[in-house]
Amino acid sequence: MSDEIPIAPFIYDGLDPAPRPKPLVTEVIEGLGQTLRHVKGSFEAARRPGMPLSVLSNIAREAPLGSLLIAFLLGVALGRRRR
Repeated sequence: MSDEIPIAPFIYDGLDPAPRPKPLVTEVIEGLGQTLRHVKGSFEAARRPGMPLSVLSNIAREAPLGSLLIAFLLGVALGRRRR
């Protein structure tokens, strides 16, 4: 052993200060970001060829008036049912 004094201070495990908790706003924003990424991934998966959103968009593109008529009739049927 030598009698030299070390230049750098000693580092002890477990003596680090406790990490500061995240503010509530930051946690909410991170949660919303995760939710949005999940929803976006779900929509992208549903838009792949052969999936429901892809089929609906193709039908609406090929026959817009027929799609509008079907949507109107479904709206009327659901609206009358709730009365």
